[in-house]
Amino acid sequence: MTRRRRAIPAGAPAVVVPPAVLGFALLLLPTAAILVRTPWRRLGTIYQHRGVWTALRVSIESSLEATALSVLLGVPLAWVLARLRLPGLGVVRAVVTIPLVLPPVIGGVALFAAIGRRGVLGTPIHAVLGHDLPFSFPAIVLAQTFVAMPFLIITVESAFRIADRGVEEAAATLGASRSRIFLRVTLPLVLPAIALGAVLCWARALGEFGATLLVGGNSRGTTQTLPTLVLTVFNDDPADAPALAIPLILVALLVLGAMRDRWLRPVSA
Repeated sequence: MTRRRRAIPAGAPAVVVPPAVLGFALLLLPTAAILVRTPWRRLGTIYQHRGVWTALRVSIESSLEATALSVLLGVPLAWVLARLRLPGLGVVRAVVTIPLVLPPVIGGVALFAAIGRRGVLGTPIHAVLGHDLPFSFPAIVLAQTFVAMPFLIITVESAFRIADRGVEEAAATLGASRSRIFLRVTLPLVLPAIALGAVLCWARALGEFGATLLVGGNSRGTTQTLPTLVLTVFNDDPADAPALAIPLILVALLVLGAMRDRWLRPVSA
């Protein structure tokens, strides 16, 4: 005799609704407050005189370069973590996740200790480039890569773990080299995960503040990103600061739209 499945009672449990509502309110209130406090009538003037578009251009360019660098370096590292069984990989995985838990300011201090004039690599960098790396556009890209690449690595590593290896084995029996299998078989299998990880990486890089400020500085037109511009405007005139959040909110909405099919699609019964 088969056991009959109990029907799940309709409606939400009483212990779920109140904390769910409070959680949503906690997330909604700051965004709603920004929209309420934004001086909409002076929006054009604020953007024109505060250099918003220049800072947004620097933010977009640096975050795109950081994302490209993260894909170039992070996808192979994700494969190593997912497929190889070598001593010390646990330490490597721990190092990869460190930027996720470090406060951004500490990340900036760590980068400065690594690439600053008196840092571990400061002298060789100065000898090659003829100048110091901090407080330059490349320093911003490195800072954003440092804090954002783990998001891509974790996403892609999971995809490499669950990818169908039967297709790879079939390609190997046909004589394909390991590099050819990786480029022509494995990468296409995990391409959706790479795209998702790249979007998450780009969004994190675009909103990076602490490490960018310490390593790149806040020079208008060169190293001033939109998040660091917000700090400058907030110190000068706090009433204008909410207006600068609007472009980043629009970017967040675009990111949600890009990930809608994967994250927001209802689960079929």
